[in-house]
Amino acid sequence: MRQVENPRPGKDASFPSSPAPLAPQSSKWFVLYTTSRHEKRVAEHLNIRKIECYLPLYRSERKWHDGSKVTLELPLFPSYLFIHIQRRERAAVLEIPGALAVVGGTGGEPASLPEGTIDALRTGLKQRTVEPHRLVTIGQRARIRSGALEGLEGIVARNKNGYRVVLTLEPIMQSYAVEVDWDDLELLPPSRSSGAGSLGVARSRPNHR
Repeated sequence: MRQVENPRPGKDASFPSSPAPLAPQSSKWFVLYTTSRHEKRVAEHLNIRKIECYLPLYRSERKWHDGSKVTLELPLFPSYLFIHIQRRERAAVLEIPGALAVVGGTGGEPASLPEGTIDALRTGLKQRTVEPHRLVTIGQRARIRSGALEGLEGIVARNKNGYRVVLTLEPIMQSYAVEVDWDDLELLPPSRSSGAGSLGVARSRPNHR
């Protein structure tokens, strides 16, 4: 019996074209906006669902009415925490009670954070004393010269114990103050227009989607 060879692909041979494989998405850090005072509960739900997250905390001493003192761990950025996900996982995150929106960038897409931002926060909070601070855009600018926050720029502020640098996280317009030694600072000329903190001074309200 004569064998019939398979035709080669050409003008007369019609073969269904296979869809091009989708490029794998890499996980990135995004900012998650939560219900007020529910940051820790949202972080618990994320951990249960095996979704990597990071909730920066700082220590605050409080005095009760009976005179006793207690040290609390509070969110450094109220109503915000960080999630390490692929973009397509946003819907699953927003199913969690208390998770309201992923902070968006231009075009309605979630805005990822630059590489190293979370690592710098994690290490910096272990090495230095930090606390929330109001947004500051005017004042003597300086760059931190050593430690986990080396290279970050902010506004110098005085306190009773010495000096602090106010750093700002641009996507959420949230600032925090870091205690530093004067020798750890490099003063910058007033003509510099770059913003405070690792991501610059925020120039618009955060876009929550």
